[in-house]
Amino acid sequence: MYYDPYDYEIGYRNVQPGAGNPQQAVFLANLIRAINGEYSAIACYEQIARRAPSPQFRDIIMEIRDDEIRHFQTFSGFYTNITGTRPQPKINEPCPPTYTGGLEFGVKDEQNTVDFYRKIANSVQDPVMKMAFEDAAKDEQHHAVWFLYLLMKVR
Repeated sequence: MYYDPYDYEIGYRNVQPGAGNPQQAVFLANLIRAINGEYSAIACYEQIARRAPSPQFRDIIMEIRDDEIRHFQTFSGFYTNITGTRPQPKINEPCPPTYTGGLEFGVKDEQNTVDFYRKIANSVQDPVMKMAFEDAAKDEQHHAVWFLYLLMKVR
């Protein structure tokens, strides 16, 4: 789902990043971190899914990946609307080379991301952005549980 982050009263769209506004600079730095995290997760979860021992496990991981794609698109839309440019995402962490390592990575990464997204949600005033980060935090918690389930099935 795409959220339109334009606030017609305050005017978020096409504001120069951090131009005299420290709060906006912090938000943009966190937004870039979120975009890079989602981009990295998408790539990693595709690799983990290819290593999955069964079609059922692969489908679970691909559903998680689909949520990450949705988050990436939403956050990228926020960035584009605020800056007037598209983000240039980067892989910020390499994916572990094994299925089990990937699941362990997924549990930790998703759980850490929950806290990060909640922090962002609590720092923004725009209700659409706040809801997007709150919803993403809920999804990330759900993903952590699924990765833990898959990890238990391997051990």
